[in-house]
Amino acid sequence: MDFLIRTKMKKEELIKHKTPFYCYDLELLSQTLDEAQAHAKKHDYHIHYAMKANTNDRILKLIQSKGFSSDCVSGNEVKKALEIGFKPNQIAFAGVGKSDEEIMIGLENEIFTFNCESVEEIEVINELAEQKGKIARIALRLNPNVDAKTHKYITTGLEENKFGINSWELDNLIEKIGSWKHIKLTGLHFHIGSQITSMTPFKNLCIRVNELNTWFSERGIRIEHLNLGGGLGIDYQNPTENPIPDFELFFGVFKQFLEPRPHQEVHFELGRSLVGNCGSLISKVLFIKKGIKTNFAILDAGMTELIRPALYQASHSIENLTSESRESEFYDVVGPICESSDCFGKKIELKETKRGDYIKIHSTGAYGEVMTSGYNLREQNPVVYINE
Repeated sequence: MDFLIRTKMKKEELIKHKTPFYCYDLELLSQTLDEAQAHAKKHDYHIHYAMKANTNDRILKLIQSKGFSSDCVSGNEVKKALEIGFKPNQIAFAGVGKSDEEIMIGLENEIFTFNCESVEEIEVINELAEQKGKIARIALRLNPNVDAKTHKYITTGLEENKFGINSWELDNLIEKIGSWKHIKLTGLHFHIGSQITSMTPFKNLCIRVNELNTWFSERGIRIEHLNLGGGLGIDYQNPTENPIPDFELFFGVFKQFLEPRPHQEVHFELGRSLVGNCGSLISKVLFIKKGIKTNFAILDAGMTELIRPALYQASHSIENLTSESRESEFYDVVGPICESSDCFGKKIELKETKRGDYIKIHSTGAYGEVMTSGYNLREQNPVVYINE
């Protein structure tokens, strides 16, 4: 649907906002959250929202109001979750490198769980918990060595990655569990990667989780919850046709292949799939630069506003909102930053584009605003909310 119609904005209203700016469709976000919760609850699954995807206050408040829990990867995210209204027993604290100060934040607030990624981390948490007179609930983040078949920078479940405890470390870990008097092992945690659109990696994850769950059970260790992580992708190529991921299919894979014990809860950490398509980056064309092999549409948004294409070679759907031309041309859509990687897409077909046209970069609700930077002393403009 055309942006100007969908948002009930006419061009004269659009130009009131200084570009570039992030725009969030709160109605679409609400619909997405409701879909995810409905299909998760069918199987009594619990969803933690992965705050790293987007920490915009309005978005967090809506997510919290819908009954989601929280997944954090820093001490400040834990603080933010508490400020927004997430209860301590809803907060999972993940991350491969938690500082002592960050661990203390979790201990003082008696959060649901620390997802631990090494024996050394558990030892430090035990020492700090002893100092505070606390018992820390932990889940072991295990590396299942399952290939997510996604970009190498967002693959996290292989033995070559820095994340998680490898299977060959488990015997040593189990020997030490009895010596950690201020630790309570409550869960197993897994996460294999992000932007996964095939269900095969999730099926393979279930098979491996079943094996590891049995391994702990055979050794008399009671595991209360299984956290399967997140990673469900969105349709970056056709966001208007497929704005909401197929949560029924996603959770159905786990229902079919995961074998939790009767007493075990099943948790997930979804981020991108919940917020990705509700956000757009709106930018204005500064110049059209004619080239030998291509034309460049130079925007006032750059990698400082959206770093994903530069960092992951990510592809976003790009649309000219205001051109009235019936003709189209191909453009390299680039930003103003003094880096050759500051490019949103090559050979992008747009309606004939000129200086002053407004450009929409779709599907920027996840890892967009939250990863903005002040490089080149760039300032970020206020966010716009629509369809409240």
